[in-house]
Amino acid sequence: MSRPYTLFTGQWADLPFEEVARRASGWGYDGLEIAVSGDHLDAHRWNDEAYIAGKLEILQRYNLKVWAISNHLKGQAVCDDPIDFRHQNIVGPRVWGDGDPEGVRGRAAEEMKLTARLAQKLGVKTVVGFTGSSIWQYVAMFPPVSQAVIDAGYQDFADRWNPILDVFDECGVRFAHEVHPSEIAYDYWTTVRTLEAIGHRPAFGLNWDPSHFMWQGMDPVSFIWDFKDRIYHVDCKDTKLRLTGRNTVLGSHLPWGDPRRGWDFVSAGRGDVPWESSFRALNAIGYDGPISIEWEDAGMDRLEGAPESLAALKKFNFTPASASFDAAFSNQE
Repeated sequence: MSRPYTLFTGQWADLPFEEVARRASGWGYDGLEIAVSGDHLDAHRWNDEAYIAGKLEILQRYNLKVWAISNHLKGQAVCDDPIDFRHQNIVGPRVWGDGDPEGVRGRAAEEMKLTARLAQKLGVKTVVGFTGSSIWQYVAMFPPVSQAVIDAGYQDFADRWNPILDVFDECGVRFAHEVHPSEIAYDYWTTVRTLEAIGHRPAFGLNWDPSHFMWQGMDPVSFIWDFKDRIYHVDCKDTKLRLTGRNTVLGSHLPWGDPRRGWDFVSAGRGDVPWESSFRALNAIGYDGPISIEWEDAGMDRLEGAPESLAALKKFNFTPASASFDAAFSNQE
């Protein structure tokens, strides 16, 4: 099944948007998953026709298209508790304001609504991002946490995100949540609970990124099948596990890229993600959206890693069989 390959621009927001477009085009990418970050996109300019036209003109100039945009960083602040110095570093001064936690959450929610409107103006049907979580802080469940506190966390998510999703519905755009540690849905069962919390409304789906599944011990292939009606977007990032008897999934407060962590994000094709099985599963569920490469490798320069990852994953862009094995076999009798 032929699908377009895109480069997620979140790790490139230090560069001007046009430079990223030029490089991605030269490497052979079909388009960009554009982050609302740096000068790449500004959700508050969603109604500026000249601004929108300028972004689309740059894409056209470099023979690129856009099928999805992302706003992970502002989405993170919608539900997070606590809101602190970490968020000030990622949400920008407009959302941070005076730093009052509820004010930050409210402004982040408003920006997510504007992101849906921006996507609509760009002709894009999917926004990728995070939700944040008021209960991630209790992930260890010790000191003991009552079920009522956990239930309240999912209700808080529903209360904050349903109004955002109303705007997504109004715009004909879907939100693809990246299942990820620190989010309301970070593994299999929390994904089930998250979808239940919002009544399985179609505006809310999933961004499949296998890297986070691997080091949590989850099977990324079965996840595709079990949530096949919710896979709205695909981000490809690889993980290399190093099981030495000293490492845990928690990372030991060590920095990214430190081999003592026990795992590391690496360029696609260099890690432990079962890519062929995953692409076969995507074929089986009929996913025909973009394959977006989220380059993140602490040990490799991104100018080398981004084209290498594209080459590694393009070999799995095979067309599924047009007839079933049983049908083909019966024709031989």
